[in-house]
Amino acid sequence: MSGNGLRVAIFADETGWHTRRLQAALRARGALGRCVDLADCRIDTTAAWHGLVIPGFGRELPDAALVRGIAGGSFEQVTKRLGVLHALRALGVPVYNDARAIERSVDKSATSLLLHAAGLPTPPTWAIESPVEAQRLVMRESAAGHALVLKPLFGSQGKGLQLVGLVDGEHRPLPALDAGYGRLAYLQRRVPALAEPGFDWRVLVVGGRAVAAMRRVSTHWVHNVAQGARCLPAALEPALARLAEDAAAALELDYAGVDIIPAPGAAPLQVLEVNGVAAWQGLQRVTPFDIAQALVDDLLQRRVAAGAARRRA
Repeated sequence: MSGNGLRVAIFADETGWHTRRLQAALRARGALGRCVDLADCRIDTTAAWHGLVIPGFGRELPDAALVRGIAGGSFEQVTKRLGVLHALRALGVPVYNDARAIERSVDKSATSLLLHAAGLPTPPTWAIESPVEAQRLVMRESAAGHALVLKPLFGSQGKGLQLVGLVDGEHRPLPALDAGYGRLAYLQRRVPALAEPGFDWRVLVVGGRAVAAMRRVSTHWVHNVAQGARCLPAALEPALARLAEDAAAALELDYAGVDIIPAPGAAPLQVLEVNGVAAWQGLQRVTPFDIAQALVDDLLQRRVAAGAARRRA
């Protein structure tokens, strides 16, 4: 399906390389992409029949929306921003990824639970509000010879990660959870590196199909590109692609960046995280595959076209 003059809202909290790539891909299909910050959108039931104000779209709704980023804020602010996405979907606008999928992926505990429920290999994970119970868990895991990774529930780019439990032969207790963790312990058993330097894979899934992958290599135990990891090309081996596709399907994501790590034992590949607002600049550097064009093509050909077919039926 061509864009045919469609107007697409690119929801992003900042403009730059990613938004320019998406706009160019939309232009190549005859569509217009307009960048909008969800913080600037508002609910106004006097403004139009639908009750939304999307800057740049007047009294009309966009023909589709592509979510590139949602700015952080207070609980109330983020709830309103997600509410705009929920409302667009309810009003028949294809939202890619929609608010429900983003909520599942941005909450690491929900991601872990859904991966586990789908029977996918993922490290043992806990989300505990009681500091006492969390500290007891860390002590039990440490006594069993395990290190745990403490992560902010809503964190990204490898920020705020800490090792606790048995680390380099010594017990490391759980820190205070007030600053940066929202008084919640989200803990994932660390998968030991099988080689030096260590690495994991980032696999991009678009429309249910794994389309590109890279290895993220680092001498540090955190393998995020934002923390200095090197991006290397990686072949999409069948087992790697299948696991990434199953992880994206478990969270019902239109597109996803799936982080997979090699592991010892019976499950040689394990899913660490699934990102529903995935950046792909590092991946694009090591693959000739045009990622922005793939995202736009899937949005137009699968989501927008399907919506048009339903309206004609």
